[in-house]
Amino acid sequence: MTISASRVASRGADNVISKAVMAQFTPGTSVLKAVDRLPGVSFSSTDPLGIDTWGSSIYVRGFFMDQLGVTLDGIPLNDQTYESNNGLNVIQASISDDIERSVLSEGPGGVNVPSTSTLGGTLEFETTDPKDKMGGKISQGFGTYSSYRTYIRGDSGVLNPSGTKAFVAYSRSEEGKWMGGGTQFQQQVDAKVVQPVGHDSVIKAFFNWSDLQEWGYQDTSLAMLNTLGWRVPHLYPNYALATAYASGAVSLPTSDAIIANGDEPYLYDGGQAEVDYTGGLNMDLALTDHLRWKSTLYGTSQTGYYTYSDYSTPSAGTGAPFSEEVWQTRQERYGFTTALNYRIARHTIDTGVWFENNNQQADLFWYNEPLLGTGSPLKTVGPYDTYGPAFLQGYGFVWHTNTFTYHLEDTWRPLDNLRLTAGFKSMLSTTAGGANYNNPDYTGADALPNGSMTASSAFLPHVGGSWHFLPHHEFYFDLAENMRSYQVLPNGVGNALWSVQDQATFQQLRQTVKPERDWVYAVGYRYTDKYVQASLAGYHADANHRLQAATEGTITNPVSSVAQTSVHTNGVDAAVTLTPIKGLALYNSVSYNHSTYGGNITTADGVYFTKGKKVVNYPQFMYKANLSYRWKGLETHFDVHYYSKRYFSYTNDTSVPGYWLTSAGARYNVGNYGFAKNITIDFNVYNLLNSKYISMMGENGNPISGDYQSLERGSPKQFFGTVSTEF
Repeated sequence: MTISASRVASRGADNVISKAVMAQFTPGTSVLKAVDRLPGVSFSSTDPLGIDTWGSSIYVRGFFMDQLGVTLDGIPLNDQTYESNNGLNVIQASISDDIERSVLSEGPGGVNVPSTSTLGGTLEFETTDPKDKMGGKISQGFGTYSSYRTYIRGDSGVLNPSGTKAFVAYSRSEEGKWMGGGTQFQQQVDAKVVQPVGHDSVIKAFFNWSDLQEWGYQDTSLAMLNTLGWRVPHLYPNYALATAYASGAVSLPTSDAIIANGDEPYLYDGGQAEVDYTGGLNMDLALTDHLRWKSTLYGTSQTGYYTYSDYSTPSAGTGAPFSEEVWQTRQERYGFTTALNYRIARHTIDTGVWFENNNQQADLFWYNEPLLGTGSPLKTVGPYDTYGPAFLQGYGFVWHTNTFTYHLEDTWRPLDNLRLTAGFKSMLSTTAGGANYNNPDYTGADALPNGSMTASSAFLPHVGGSWHFLPHHEFYFDLAENMRSYQVLPNGVGNALWSVQDQATFQQLRQTVKPERDWVYAVGYRYTDKYVQASLAGYHADANHRLQAATEGTITNPVSSVAQTSVHTNGVDAAVTLTPIKGLALYNSVSYNHSTYGGNITTADGVYFTKGKKVVNYPQFMYKANLSYRWKGLETHFDVHYYSKRYFSYTNDTSVPGYWLTSAGARYNVGNYGFAKNITIDFNVYNLLNSKYISMMGENGNPISGDYQSLERGSPKQFFGTVSTEF
């Protein structure tokens, strides 16, 4: 598939999204929004730039973001989910300006991608190298709701005869909230050093530090939307009203449906704070003319806090009628990949291993808020111990995961226009641990889940091919069997075995559950010439042993039940780009996906008939269009996306309607002025028609049936402008 000429290259099931596509978005926008241009991809976010990790998600052909394999410069990120304890979101691993290109495989993904979550494709991101010439770049952006963003980068240029070069970049953004108080703040540092070795080898080192502090948007439900309307923010910063409401002195509008649902529509605040470190060393060494050795050493560190004010738990000692509930997480991952690539005759043989050690911790605490008038209330982004240490702990978990994979693949070119690939991956992943603290008064269980689980397979095959049977024409196919390791989640909610309610249930399930496996098949046709780029792809997937989670309770006291089911998917994507004259490109795509559950879900409450029901949170039909025109220093673009109805409950008795989302923008390169080069003015409008729509779904889990407070509204119309220059 191709978005516009010269901007997206494709081979087989892979689509390469260049930096030119990212340039059409407001600087600082999540790179995942650029991926959303592709057919079959559904990206949603509560904020217009997609940096609110709690309020954003991405699906590829019906597969959720924790079912994709994701890497950055070869570093496994694994999992893009909010508050994930299985990986790291790409926006917390690199500044978006420093990402050179993105490669999305919408097929089963390659066996050489280091991941144990690859079920429905892979996303591979690459950061830009330092420039050969000394220089830098500065950009300053402004937007609606007092938003701003600063980006500064300096390149050393080539420092010595061996070719050493480096860059350092810093970004700082504060996205004003369009509903409620607080801001969404992030600052990051990127650094990269490139050292050529000889004439055909290179060593690269990359580092990122990210500091994220976000006041979140209110989680809502269908009952809240229907009764209270589309703007129901947190009460922050009105602490007096929150105190009065929590103590029962003031009542606020509600309904029987909201009460029956257990919704909390008037929380004081909620949000998250994270500090992340990512580092890697890449070595690409030519041992001979035919043999290359590629290795990556890496480490990531993530410390996160995810909070809600809790009216059901008064502060202890201060007299405040509510407290701050905080999920605290910690993750340290270290590992390496190493592979040999050997070319002989018309074969290219690739073989290698990946090892990772992942140490994870998750705890739930309650901290004191002050009595009204006795001090400043806690901020949702911390610090939390202003009025003493945590006075209550609900639970504590610690896990240790060791992962090992081996892959072998042969790419054979029997003819110049024919490429065939065959290979396999072996996988062994063991997670051990679980609860190390339990408060029975909170959890209602004498013992929480603790134990080890192993996902292993000696042979996960992958076969693919690409045939350019005529000039401009390509046919490709891709099929593979994939497996996902067992996952852990820090807030006790989700499709993780350790999120069940007690040790007895865990012990019972571990005797019967199996790691999720699927077969994915994809075939496609592509036509590419100077004026037309068109593609048509069909796909089928059978996922078995999927751990399906259904959530009950409230958002401050969620209860998750887990059951195994299967999912069957059929779909088709079609896209065409017309480039009739120089500088003009018109892109259109349509996608249809039919994904259904293969069995019913049995819980303690009975049997829920989910067999044949559509999967939740993903639209069956999508239409996307992009019109862009470039003339001299001016470039304009107009985007239209349509997402059809999405089901909310597993029994499909609740859903959210489809919606249209439009955006537009323009960039003008003023040119050079003195030492300032490529002075550029950028202007973008998000949600041009000011549509009302639900963006994120299921951030607190999905209900088996009916309603739940696990929806977030998308942003209304917003304007952004940026001025940048190089030197």
